[in-house]
Formats: sequence, structure tokens, C-alpha cells
Amino acid sequence: MSRVSLPAILLLSALALKLRFWTTAFGLGPEFAAYVNAAVIFLAVVLVVRLIDAWLNFRFERRRRPFPVPGVLRGFFLAILYIAVLFIVLKGGLGINITPFLATSAIFTAIIGLALQGVLGNVLAGISLNLTKAFSRGDWVSIGPHEGVVVDTNWRETLILDRASNIVVIPNNAAASDKIVNFARPDLKTALTIPLRVSYSAPVAEVLEILKQAAREVPEVLSAPAPQAYIMSYEDLGISYLVKFWVTDYGRKFTIRGDVARHIWYKFRRSDIEIPVALTEAVKQAVSGLKAGEIPGLEDEAAELDFGVLMQSQLFRAAEGERAGELLVTPEAVRLLAGLVKRRAYTRGEVVFRQGDRGESCFVVAAGFIRGEVIYEENGKKYTSEFKTGPGGLFGEMSIFTGLPRTATGIVEEQAVLLEITAADFGRLLDANPGLAEIIAGLVSERNRKNAEFLLKLKELSAKDVEDSGNKSWILARLRKLVSLFRRTD
Repeated sequence: MSRVSLPAILLLSALALKLRFWTTAFGLGPEFAAYVNAAVIFLAVVLVVRLIDAWLNFRFERRRRPFPVPGVLRGFFLAILYIAVLFIVLKGGLGINITPFLATSAIFTAIIGLALQGVLGNVLAGISLNLTKAFSRGDWVSIGPHEGVVVDTNWRETLILDRASNIVVIPNNAAASDKIVNFARPDLKTALTIPLRVSYSAPVAEVLEILKQAAREVPEVLSAPAPQAYIMSYEDLGISYLVKFWVTDYGRKFTIRGDVARHIWYKFRRSDIEIPVALTEAVKQAVSGLKAGEIPGLEDEAAELDFGVLMQSQLFRAAEGERAGELLVTPEAVRLLAGLVKRRAYTRGEVVFRQGDRGESCFVVAAGFIRGEVIYEENGKKYTSEFKTGPGGLFGEMSIFTGLPRTATGIVEEQAVLLEITAADFGRLLDANPGLAEIIAGLVSERNRKNAEFLLKLKELSAKDVEDSGNKSWILARLRKLVSLFRRTD
């Protein structure tokens, strides 16, 4: 409003001077009236221009869109317009010869230009930056050594808010002469990379797949373009790799890169892939003594810990009926399984498996939480149902019991430790406990018959799959195959 109020007040003042009172009281002649009329015309034009400018600015702010003409360039055009209107009023309204003004203004401009060379350089550089649209307010940019988001740009300088929450003031001539990288142009997609070195013992194809999978699992990473991984060089300590992925929120660069790196570390840890470091001989000997297999009693302690988790889990307990909560096997059988399971650490956001995958293992949650997502179809529309599994919970067991595809996607909601039970491990347990297969087949088939209507909504399962999963004899035959699998691999 201040841009409009000043010319409005001046216009009202000029209109007040047109009253006959002033000419009568002070004896002012026609010459005074001519100057007043010229002032009224000039101020009226300025007020109209200001009103139009304010109206356009309000329209764009209401739509939450930036004004298409930057502030520096807009101010420059308005200044030129006001000067042109002033000269027209002086010549047309007052009959003043403006040629001497133009000559004098040229000399005056030369003097001012020499005196304010630096300031004019910044002004011209600011106009150049705006004309070329090098950046706009809200863009993430790198100007020389400075990186941040553009807060404002004016006649003299450009202001950016850096990652330390400091305002960095960069003179426009310095910005125009330095290297500018705009991470918001031509679109918001920006590639980030993480270089790393991996041991020669790690299979190359597995490493490349893990790198790409780790990037895909971070929500802020774009699916298109898809993440990429490359071998960069062969070095003394290992193979150098590079994972490349695209994001749209460059302001969260370090957070997103950290999330991808965190996923990589956990996946490498579970796959026994090492990131080599240079060690002295003394340190090598010290580290080798810390390996799990060389510390007496460590494996027994881990097995005892896993035994406690399995005993408290839902794996071998009746879920409902008169025997609800009752242990279906002997503690000795659970202890046998505790010596076979694999303890796996997962980080937040990792995908344990996806709906539709073939599954040959199930998981017991030792710590943390897993979020399950089930996508199903009903009346031609897709819906998502979610559930959460915490410590002691069991998930993924349907695939190992039935051999059918996964019926849900398992996502780690917070850092978790899972006990993985493979089909071969389960087959060994069934072989040592002949009556267990009959009990499990009865429980699983009964549960699947109750859920048959919902299972038919999953596109990964056919009607025959659902029918078979509710057949006790069919599940019992599947469990006997697990026993045969164990005996072949034993």
C-alpha cells in the first residue's frame, strides 16, 4: 500500500492547489495553474502505474506464484517510464525545451558513472542476471564457494541463505563474474552421488545391485531416472564404486545422501561385504581377534538370546481356541531352531521383501517394528491395508508354509533386528519333530479358509492358490517337501 499511498497523497495535494482559493488569496497567475496541471497529470500517471503494478503483484501473491519480472528489472523499467512521462509533461504540458536537460543529464550521467562505477557495475550485473534468468527467488544455487537458497536479489546484491542459516550477501558484479550452478534449472531433478570402496572378495554384480536397491528404498529418491551404480577404478585396497541417484529436494541433500549410505551399510553388513581400510600389522592382529568365531562362548550366547526371543514369539504358539498361547513344541525343539536362525539387522525404511516375491524364509521380530502393506483390488479399485508387527511377532510365514508368493510388503519402521528362518532350517525342525507338521498344517489351513474372501482380492494369488492354501492335506504335503529339502542339503 505504501507504493500507492504516496503518489495518491501527492495527487490529492496537487488537486487541492487547483482550487480558486489559492489564485485569489495569493494572486497566483496562469503560469502557476499550468505547473499545477502538469503536476496533476504526472502524478495521475504515476498513481495509475503504481495501481496496476500493485494489482498484478497481488494477483501473483494470491496464487502463490513468483512475479514473472524480477524486482530489479521491474524497478528499472518503472524508473525509465517515469522519466519518459516527466519529459513528455514538461514538453507537452509546459512547453519547456527538454534538449538542455538531455544534454545536461548526459554530462551528469558521465560524472555519476565515474564516481559510482562499482555501484553501477552491480546494477548492470543485476539487470543482466535478471534478463538471463540465471536464478530466481527460492532457487538452490551455488555461486562461487557459496551454496544456499536465493532469498532476494536487488539493484546492488544477491542474498542467499546458506546451510548454516546465515545470510550471505554477494555483490551482483561478483555473482555475474563467478561460476553459477542453479540446482532448480532446467527442472528440480538433481543427481547426487556417493563414492565408496569395496573389498575385491565381494561379487561385483551383488555390490552393484545392493547400491541401486539401497537408493531405491529411500522415499526421496526418484524412481525415474532410476538409480545407477558403476565401477570407477581398481585400487590397492579394493574396487571403487559410485552410486548415482536423483532427487527434487536439493535442500535436503545431506539428509538424503545419509539415508542412502545408511541403507548401504546395513545391506553390506548382512551380506558380509567389507569396506576395506588401511591397517597396520598390529591393528590387523587386534581386529582379527575380535571376529565372532574366535571369541569363546560368543556364538553360544547369541543362540541363547535367540532362544529367548523364539520362546516368547508367536511362531510355535496357538493363536486361538482353547490352546491359545500354548507352546506347540518342546523347548528343546525351539533351542534347536535357535542354533540355526540368522540374526539380521535392518535400518529404518528398508524393504525386507515385497508383495508378490517368492519367499523361502520367514522372520521373527527380535527388536524394532515392521510395517506390513497389503495392496488388494475391490470393484476395480486398488486399496492398501496396513498392519504392524513388533517384538516377538512373526511375519512372512505364509510363503514358507504354502510356497505361495508373498502376500504383503514388509518395511522396517524403525531400526530392527530380525531372526530369519529359512525353509531348510524349518525342514530340520519338522524332521526332528514329526508331529509338528500335522499341527501346523491344521492351523494354517484353518486360518486361510477364514481369510479366503480377502485372499481372493490379491492379484498375486489365483483362485486355485487360495483353495489349496485352505487344504490341510496340500499344506502337509508342502511341509513334507521342506523335510526332504533339509535331508538333501544335510
